[in-house]
Amino acid sequence: MENTSAPIDLARVRDLFAVPDRIEGSAFLRREIAERMRDKLALVKIDATRVFDLGCGQGDDIPHLQQRFPEAAVIGLDASAGMLGRGLAQRANASLGVATFLQRLLPQEWSGKSRTSMICGDFAHLPCATSSVDVIWSNLSLHWHPLPDLVLAEWRRTLRVGGLCMFSCFGPDTMLELRQVFAEVDRDPHILPFVDMHDFGDMSVHAGLATPVMDMEKITIRYAKVEQLLSDVRAFGGNPLMNRKKGLFGKSAYAKLLILLERNRAEDGRIPLTFEVIYGHAFKPQATKLASGESIVRFEKNKKF
Repeated sequence: MENTSAPIDLARVRDLFAVPDRIEGSAFLRREIAERMRDKLALVKIDATRVFDLGCGQGDDIPHLQQRFPEAAVIGLDASAGMLGRGLAQRANASLGVATFLQRLLPQEWSGKSRTSMICGDFAHLPCATSSVDVIWSNLSLHWHPLPDLVLAEWRRTLRVGGLCMFSCFGPDTMLELRQVFAEVDRDPHILPFVDMHDFGDMSVHAGLATPVMDMEKITIRYAKVEQLLSDVRAFGGNPLMNRKKGLFGKSAYAKLLILLERNRAEDGRIPLTFEVIYGHAFKPQATKLASGESIVRFEKNKKF
């Protein structure tokens, strides 16, 4: 099974996320969704010695994962060197501040060593051995890849038997109001055609993951100003589609877009923008077949009572 979610230009995705300041305005929603993911993770009983945060950005989720799995090595991976650089600089400043504070309090030397790290890489081709990871965590990243089914298969490869894969991503009704407005302006694609929750469940099964649990909710953000809405939309990543219009959005088209968005003001005077958020988690099961296709039959010794 090969499921192309959209004609996404991965090089364009990296460019869109290359400058941290450009997407800073969307951090509030990523933090909110990460917190809701942590609530779901708290219900799963699993121990870990190695955890991957894939599409980690600046690494905001890494401290929380380290707290949840204190004995684990937590590794953040992202394709944007700019995002990683910003995150590493923030962590270095924070560590320096903590070290200075503790050295004032404690008579002994404090090393400040951490079991976390951040690396630049492709989450569709992970730099780790097969069956070497206990938990894969990915917040709002999977929808940026054109072949999410192959990404899930790669994540399954790296997980140990019983390992957990947990992710969130945007669903089809994300920015529905803006999608409808754009459709009245021109026929060009401006927003990703996000994958449906049920399709992600099917992809998880086809990728070899077991007992996938999929959940969805809609979050509506209300804006007082059209300009702030559009600024946040750009901050969520922009348009990486290969078939996007390459030229600039014309002045007359932009003026029409503003008028149509103003028309969407609700009774409270604000303009709504919906985000459909999909949550999924699944486990790596015990293998039942060899790579060559032969079935595996296991024999257990009889227990004596």
